[in-house]
Amino acid sequence: MASRTGKQAATAGGKGGAAGRARPSLSPRLIVEACLELLDAEGADSLTFRRIGAQLGADPTALYRHFRNKDDLLLAVADHLLEESLEGFEPSGDWRETLRTLFTRNRKVYLSHPRAAVLATVRITRRPAEMRVIEMILAALSDAGFPPDEAVLHYRALVDFMLAWSCMEATYLALDPGARHGDESAWSGVYAAVSAATHPHIAAAAPYLASVEDDANFHFALDLMLDAIAARVPTPGG
Repeated sequence: MASRTGKQAATAGGKGGAAGRARPSLSPRLIVEACLELLDAEGADSLTFRRIGAQLGADPTALYRHFRNKDDLLLAVADHLLEESLEGFEPSGDWRETLRTLFTRNRKVYLSHPRAAVLATVRITRRPAEMRVIEMILAALSDAGFPPDEAVLHYRALVDFMLAWSCMEATYLALDPGARHGDESAWSGVYAAVSAATHPHIAAAAPYLASVEDDANFHFALDLMLDAIAARVPTPGG
């Protein structure tokens, strides 16, 4: 099955297809989507203007009209992932619910594009979607009662937690399936067989170690963070 950008490439540029229709002009979004498709399929090694141009059926030099270099394009991809996570999202009247839902959405998108997320989660895009996310987080923390200087500290702690967690999971998903299987089976295999004489606490916890699910664990950790922040909300007149 041809990809969306593959179909566009088949009918694009000069004269395209049997109908002789003109190829749609390249746009930043079209280029970013092609780049994301290549990252999903082949990883970071595919991130070259030559490969992206081939994906779009375009001269690679045409991409420079929209992006200065590969790093500029990567930042656009990173912002595109944030934009995807914001689709249909509206802040709640409850600051905790706003943050919980926003970070859950961010993580979901990153894990749907793990090879791109490994590159994107460590960057600052300086672009519209990232600015929207930052504004929403700071607004939620302001609603909780934090002044700007304290809101910034809690913003950084929360965002760094979510990005680090998502990057870790994305890196794991990008591993060879055999390596992932070995790691996943360790909890019900190697650790379940540990001797209580040498590792009493591991032995006691062994029946439960294998039962921890990634989604539940993320939400548990996120709630720990939100509980800690709620406990630090300034009291009026305090």
